[in-house]
Amino acid sequence: MFAQFGPAGNPDAFYEAGFKSSADMPKWLAGLTLNAYEYQCSRGVNIKQSTAELVGQEAARYGVKLSIHAPYYISLATEDEATASNTERHFLRSLEVAKWMGADRIVFHIGGSGKGIDRRQALERAKRSFAKVLEQAEQAGLAGPNLLPETMGKQNQLGSLDEVLELCKMAEWVRPAVDFGHLHAVTGGQYTTSQEFAAVFDKIGEVLGEEAAKQLHIHFSPIEFTKGGEKRHWSFGDPFGPPHEPLLAVIADRGYTPRIICESAGTQAKDAKTMQVFYQKLLKKDFSV
Repeated sequence: MFAQFGPAGNPDAFYEAGFKSSADMPKWLAGLTLNAYEYQCSRGVNIKQSTAELVGQEAARYGVKLSIHAPYYISLATEDEATASNTERHFLRSLEVAKWMGADRIVFHIGGSGKGIDRRQALERAKRSFAKVLEQAEQAGLAGPNLLPETMGKQNQLGSLDEVLELCKMAEWVRPAVDFGHLHAVTGGQYTTSQEFAAVFDKIGEVLGEEAAKQLHIHFSPIEFTKGGEKRHWSFGDPFGPPHEPLLAVIADRGYTPRIICESAGTQAKDAKTMQVFYQKLLKKDFSV
C-alpha cells in the first residue's frame, strides 16, 4: 500500500474540461492516476442521496478513496443553543452522506474558542458537545466513518495538535486530520523541515498509536499568513510555504501510507499530482531531499 493523493473539491481544470457533476470526478482523477477525493460539504450538506450514491459508485469503480469535509458552521464550544443544535445536525447529516457515498472519513473544524473565554474551558465545552454528537451518531446507527478534527490555522480557533488529539482520545473512530499549511500559518512559519514534520507523526504515534500516524489524513497547500494566522490559500507556483518536499521525504522514509488531500487554490489536482510524482521518485530513490 502507498500514500494516496487527491484534491479537496473540484479544481478549475475539471470545469475547464467541460465537466460539471462531482460524479465525474473519480473518472477524471483516475485519468491523472490520482486516487483520493475529498467532497466538500463545507458550505452545507446539500447533496442528494442519488448523487452521493453515484459519486460513491464511480469512486469504487476507479479506485478513488473518498472523504468528506463537514460544514464550516460546526462550533462545538458554542454557548448558543441554536448553534449547538445546528452543529449536531451538521454532524449527523455529514455522517448520513458519508454512508450514502461510501466515504470513510469526515473532516471537521472544532470551531472558535469564543471571546473572553479561557481556551481550556472552551475545549472542555467542545469535548462535552462532541461526546453528545458521538452518542447521537451511535444511537442513529451512523457510526462507522471516522470523524477527523482538523488542526486549524488561526489563533482564535480551537485546533492545535494537542487539542485535536484530546478529541481523538474520546473514541476509536475519531482520528486526526493534520493540515500542515494551517500549522505553518498558526506558528508564524514553522513546519519547513523534515524534523518538524516528523515531530507531528511522532506525537500522534505516542498518543494514538503507530497505525494512526501511519494512516494519517493530511491537508496540504501553501498558505499566506499574518500575526493572526491563516490569511489565504495559494498554489505551488506562488511564493508561500510550507514546502511539500521534506514532508514527503519523512513519509517515504518511514513507509507511511497517509491520504494527502491538496487544498491549493484552484490547482489542487495539479499540485496533488506534483506531490505524488515527487513521492514516487523518492520511493524509487531517484533523488532525496
